[in-house]
Amino acid sequence: MYKLVFLFVLSTFVIQASALWCYQCVSNQPGCGTPFNWLWHWTKVCPEDDDVCVKIIEEKDGNTLITRDCLSYLQGIRTDIPADHYEGCRPAAVDVKLGHYVNNSLKELDIHRNYYEKTTWCFCFLDHRCNGALTIYPSIAVTAVGIVLMILNLL
Repeated sequence: MYKLVFLFVLSTFVIQASALWCYQCVSNQPGCGTPFNWLWHWTKVCPEDDDVCVKIIEEKDGNTLITRDCLSYLQGIRTDIPADHYEGCRPAAVDVKLGHYVNNSLKELDIHRNYYEKTTWCFCFLDHRCNGALTIYPSIAVTAVGIVLMILNLL
């Protein structure tokens, strides 16, 4: 009976592991900046099978804005995504045609996307929640189920 329950719990984790989980927040939200607080932010399942977790670091005059999300959510919004999406950090791509045909005198709109002095894109996909904190903590549910099964096995 206990082995059946264990196999059922294990199969639910295998089914959920087929998609990548990423944090989704902006550093002006509490706990999303540096240091990152993983207790405040839930992870989202990325919608595409070949998705990548992204952390965008934008800096200007000592101020830093960090955005964490799935790459598929950002592809329709951002045009400065680097061509290489493999693990690691790289500078943003330059789009010379961005805002070229727009005649707008409102500099607050940032049509040319040149407000930030330095924009860095960090990609990761080899581990769940990899665009968050540096340390990975074990799931409380998995640990609790493991302890209960060990106790039941000893009885």
